[in-house]
Formats: sequence, structure tokens, C-alpha cells
Amino acid sequence: MTLAARLAPHLPERLVAAAAGFVYPRFEPELARLGDLCPPGCGTAVDVGGWYGPWTRRLSRRARQVVTVEPVPRLARLLTAAAPANVRVVEAAASDRTGTARLWLPPGDDGERGVSSLLRRDIHARALPVPLVTLDGLGLRDVGFMKIDVDGGEPAVLRGAHGILTRDRPVLFVELESRIQPIAPVVDLLAGLGYAGWVLPGRTWLPLDPTALETHQARVSYVATQGLVRRTLPFRGLWGPRYVNSVLFLPDGRRPAAPAPALRHHGGHALRREAPRRAVHPPRPPARPAAPHGRPQPGTGGGRPS
Repeated sequence: MTLAARLAPHLPERLVAAAAGFVYPRFEPELARLGDLCPPGCGTAVDVGGWYGPWTRRLSRRARQVVTVEPVPRLARLLTAAAPANVRVVEAAASDRTGTARLWLPPGDDGERGVSSLLRRDIHARALPVPLVTLDGLGLRDVGFMKIDVDGGEPAVLRGAHGILTRDRPVLFVELESRIQPIAPVVDLLAGLGYAGWVLPGRTWLPLDPTALETHQARVSYVATQGLVRRTLPFRGLWGPRYVNSVLFLPDGRRPAAPAPALRHHGGHALRREAPRRAVHPPRPPARPAAPHGRPQPGTGGGRPS
């Protein structure tokens, strides 16, 4: 268990939530690029897997309504108590069916780590019963954005939102972890609905290559075991590379924001930022000989630094 997870149960919940909202854009820099994700004039934004609410709070400033789905009872209560007026919290797990299921948690964890799962019973020690809902069954309208972070339950969430995806064509931001399950089923499911994926390894969105993303995650999987605090420290490069595990899916051939001019695009397989090219300057004209006593000859501009 990480240091943050050990401390969280002993701190006021509102303090933990505020701290999570402050540091999370460093942990997940896509949150700081919300303008690329949640379209202007968004009617309804959906946050599936709300945790302490870092996405919910920021989405509430951009969307007319935010619906947050969070199955851990303690976190759902905290979100409800602290949510802005335009946020609706649904205490349930999103899936492709209704009913009840067992939500698995790590030992000694009440949701602080944000890794509860309907599937990961092999590594989690205990379970609690939670209700299941489908996003299609929540009566949502004019959905412009969905963020989905459910530790392996992404295919079921998307199947349960088929009506919304075909009707509203929202932007999707989905966490995909090859160490939990293969990436291809989600990519194929969304490709069949006209969605294409993009990743943000640096400052520029690149087309998703599922094989390259799985290779990247396998190569730097040790980073995923580091806690939130360590992964958000300044000079993060000293602790290791960034672990990319979130994918932006856009429908109908749409593209994200234009690349930054200092970066070069080498195709969807690239998962690292290249150093910018060194600027090329024209050759300087030959200097005129200096006058006696070190004074420049007229017209040389010798008093201005180059």
C-alpha cells in the first residue's frame, strides 16, 4: 500500500478530496487539457468511476450537467455532499445489465486507492455488494463527454451505453490497462461504432496503435505500482517515464487539437516525445575590421548584441 493510501483514512475526507483534485492533473495530464476533451457547450458529461471527484469537479465547470457513477458507498456519499449543484451522483457500478454484483477491493482499502473492480477478484481481498446500472438506463440526454475508469469493466460499461453512443456521439476518455485485460476488445468495439483512439504521451495527441500501447505499458509497468504522490512530484522524469493508460476516442473522423509546433509526429506507434530540432540560422556576414582603439567601423552595429 502506498503512503497516500495509508494516510487517507486518517485525514478529513474533504481534505483528501481537495488534495486529489489539486495533484491529479499532474498524475493524469489529460485532465489539464480538458478543453481538448469536453466540447464547448456540452450538455451532459458522465464520470464513470468518480473516486474523490477530480474529474467531476472540473467537468461541472464545462458541462450543463454532470452525472457521476461511483459504486463505493463512502466515496459516493462524499461526492454527493461536496458536489456542485449541477452534479448528480449515482451510487452504483456501471455495466451492461442491471441487478447486483460484488465489488472487489484491496485489503485494508475503503476506496482510497481508486482501484475497486468488478473483475479483479484474483488480487483483491474482499468484496461488497453493489447495485448495477446501465448508462442507457439512466435517462441521460445530450451527452457530450464520457470518462470511464473502472479497472477492467470498460467493455461492459460501453455495451450498456450503446444507445447513447449511437444517438449522441459523445467524446470518450477511457482508461485501458493491458495488465488487467487486452486492449483490443475495447478498441474493436468502438471502431465498430465509428470511433478512433488517440493517446497523449507528451504534448501532442497521436493516433492510437493498440499493440504499441500494450508494449509501452509492459515496458514501464513498474511505474503503475508507484503511488499518486510519487508520480506527481516535480522532476517526475527522475523517478521514471510517464505511464500512458488513457485513450481519447473520437467519433466520425474527428481529430483532437492540433499538435504543438515544436513536436514532430512519427505515426501512431510513437509513445515518446522527441527533442525539437535545433533551429538553423543563416550564416553571419563577415565582421568588418575594427577601427583603432577598438571602435567599430561605421555601419557595423557593433554596439548591439547579436
